[in-house]
Amino acid sequence: MRHALESVVAKGGGKSAYIEGYRIGGKTGTAQKVKDGKYLVGNYIMSFMSVVPSNDPEAVLYLAIDNPKNTALLSSYTTTPIARRILLDIIDALGIEKQEGEMTKDLEWTDIPTHKVPNVVGKSVDVAKKKLEKFMIEYSGKGKKVVEQSPSAGEKLEEGGTVRLLLE
Repeated sequence: MRHALESVVAKGGGKSAYIEGYRIGGKTGTAQKVKDGKYLVGNYIMSFMSVVPSNDPEAVLYLAIDNPKNTALLSSYTTTPIARRILLDIIDALGIEKQEGEMTKDLEWTDIPTHKVPNVVGKSVDVAKKKLEKFMIEYSGKGKKVVEQSPSAGEKLEEGGTVRLLLE
């Protein structure tokens, strides 16, 4: 079940709740409200239930929005972006560590791909430029060799993101 919930966030309607490096599981829901035994027109409860980390849960979040206005009638557009912001706070408050093995998110056309930052410490500026071609580069110093980099090698960064290099 936890695997299925994680696939909703990585591959299904919960993609807006995806957090790189964390195993988030979740399920969206849209319920039409009833009054006097009849369904109300245009009156819904949008919800998202999530768990973090999905393979060894430390926290469960249930978010419901009663009759949201000016939105698509899909919980995936309404609740999941809000849930993501709350999940980031939960991760921070509980000190939940990143872990390997999370499902890779299926990218949508609006997503910016991420790439692992290669190790360029000890390399020449010319070699570093070639290895960092998917990123912007900011330099500090005037040397010809990289002595430090940020973000560190192996961290993921959005394509076009900035890598800072300290030159000798």
